[in-house]
Amino acid sequence: MERVNAMVAQRPVVIFSKTSCCISHTIKTLIRDLGVNPVVYELDEIPRGREIEQALSMVGCPTMPTVFIGGECVGGANEVMSLQLNGSLKKKLIRAGALWL
Repeated sequence: MERVNAMVAQRPVVIFSKTSCCISHTIKTLIRDLGVNPVVYELDEIPRGREIEQALSMVGCPTMPTVFIGGECVGGANEVMSLQLNGSLKKKLIRAGALWL
């Protein structure tokens, strides 16, 4: 888990994804369309991606994509879409320093 923590600490928004997942593509597009430039780790393309996926699952983030905002795991697509629909996604991104208005 230390490796995941180090990866998440790099930027305000970090997305763990898989290139073959259309839901991951949708969430990455949503975040980018808001004007945020996230760090995206495609777990099916990076070394030790499977280990990272297992570590995420063990700490309660079992879905792809897994989105971290401000170092906090906000969850997967359902959670991110819920934040968007209730109007709190932008607020969270602003607090994390990922979005300026």
